[in-house]
Amino acid sequence: MSTPPQHRPAPPDPRLFNEDLAPAPERKWGTYSVFALWMSDTHAISNYAFAASLFVLGLPAWEVFLSLLAGITIVYWLMNRMGHAGHRTGVPYPVLARASWGVYGANIPALLRAVMAVSWYGIQTWLASTAVVLLTLQIAPGLDAYDHNSVLGLSTLGWIAFLVMWGLQAVLLTRGMEFIRRVQDFATGPVVWLVVLALAVYLVVKAHGDISLTRSLTGLGGAAQARQSLIAVSLTVATFLTLVLNYADFARFTPDHRSYRRGNLIGLPVNFTAFAVVAVLVTAGTISVFGEAIYDPVKVIQKIDDPVVTVIGALAFIIATIGINVVANFVSPAYDFANLAPKYLDFKRGGMITAVLAILVLPWKLYSSALVIQYFLGALGAFLGPLVAILLVDYYLVRRGRIDVDALFSADAEGAYFYRRGYNPKAVIAFLPAAAVAASLALIPAFGAVAPFSWIFGMVLSGLLYVLVSGRSRAAADAGPIPQEIIPSQVRAGAEEVAERPGRTGAGAAPVVAKGS
Repeated sequence: MSTPPQHRPAPPDPRLFNEDLAPAPERKWGTYSVFALWMSDTHAISNYAFAASLFVLGLPAWEVFLSLLAGITIVYWLMNRMGHAGHRTGVPYPVLARASWGVYGANIPALLRAVMAVSWYGIQTWLASTAVVLLTLQIAPGLDAYDHNSVLGLSTLGWIAFLVMWGLQAVLLTRGMEFIRRVQDFATGPVVWLVVLALAVYLVVKAHGDISLTRSLTGLGGAAQARQSLIAVSLTVATFLTLVLNYADFARFTPDHRSYRRGNLIGLPVNFTAFAVVAVLVTAGTISVFGEAIYDPVKVIQKIDDPVVTVIGALAFIIATIGINVVANFVSPAYDFANLAPKYLDFKRGGMITAVLAILVLPWKLYSSALVIQYFLGALGAFLGPLVAILLVDYYLVRRGRIDVDALFSADAEGAYFYRRGYNPKAVIAFLPAAAVAASLALIPAFGAVAPFSWIFGMVLSGLLYVLVSGRSRAAADAGPIPQEIIPSQVRAGAEEVAERPGRTGAGAAPVVAKGS
């Protein structure tokens, strides 16, 4: 009796597949690694300054905490929703987006995310380089002469510091995701906590405990306080929408649902709010000790005027900036650019494209222009809500979590996600009007009163439109509860089977192009 022929997995299309985009082969990001991921991101100078600025604007400290806790709890809920999709599919954000946008159409949301990340990657690198300049001048004051000329808007010392930071990050980031995990677990997050806690203790002691957590610094009235609190809630969510969008890049490496959920809980509502408490304590302490509210921690360190404190503080914030750049501004575009041409670009090459572009945008000029930031980065930010909505609505309401992972790598014209020439027109129909509305509300002065809430309008509108245009295609809507188990995939097996065929050398062999591509 003859044995039945063995099933051969369909090979992935070379224009859609490489090892970095394939489902995660290892899952080592446990609860602590996810928590450390959020420490690296939330311990940024920008988040510290945001919490402190709310206090300076007139919100009592307790109201700052409640507002930020409400906002970050919404973020926590969104991260868990996106984490569910990333964990089960095991693929990064641009590949997950193929389910809703099409196997080629996914490049649209991926590139929008990449453009924003490249801009902020450059800005954060430059901001870290200013701490390097501060550190250098503290150690070698004689180099001050090189900090007063200008070459393309940056001094000689500024250029050296910027390129040093750029090089350090390039070495770190091209080592891959597993190396990034190990570094963030033990360096980027914990170091900043120690320094900021030390600042808080120093200032509270110096102020002899004379710090009020219930008084408004500006005498802000009840209605104005309520509005400012709502704005704080909304802006907290808006700040994290970039990472909500590409959270699959990290959740794909978690071994179970509990890992990302617990890591999110400790790292977001608990850690973010605790960090905000310390930021407000430090800011309140500066009022008593220095006679003015200082909400930039680097300036607080300068005010203390101690060489040891300056060196330790500068090093801590350099490490912090590297941490946020890794999490928020490097991983996503590395995958996004790799998704453009997987046959030629992997995670490391995509990362180097990100790093090079970050120099070419001259980030110090970008950051120094309020008009550019408002209209360029502000408009891109308004797109985030609609993009998040489309991904979540597609996964939870249209498909009910039922995704064919192997089909995400197929360019077959009959494939599940090929749609119309590789693009899903329904996603475009849902996205364009929602993005236009959100961008208009965010940027047109007449809508200034609702500008902080523009992402909500964009998210709700795009979600509703996507449900409406999906119509009868919502075949899985009545298929029962959303599954919890990891979705099996034969993509890697298909690629390996093709690579091992006679006449192939293995490493350099490309998978066979699928029918209809």
